[in-house]
Amino acid sequence: MDAVQDKFKACIAACYQCADACDHCATSCLREAHVQQMATCIHLDRFCAEACRVAASFMAKSSYVGHEGYVHEMCRLCAQICEDCAAECRKHDADHCQACADACERCAEACHRMAA
Repeated sequence: MDAVQDKFKACIAACYQCADACDHCATSCLREAHVQQMATCIHLDRFCAEACRVAASFMAKSSYVGHEGYVHEMCRLCAQICEDCAAECRKHDADHCQACADACERCAEACHRMAA
């Protein structure tokens, strides 16, 4: 891994961990007895997982040859979606929702640092 990608290593890892937690949360929410009450959580989990994977991909491809603005903007958007997803997950007592919220909060922090 070269120096540019090494700079992104922690944020990329946080993004992939968050995406995995969101996928698990969405799948687990679908098995809840009152799945309709979980609709917003599922929806945000899906958006968040995708945003995290795209942000990680942008960072992995970055070479800082004039396109770093894309990385910063993608990380800003990812952080916002992670914050929204975490807030929704915190409304639910399920362990998978709380674990997802934790991962989303860690990812949002990492992405905010990257976007700064």
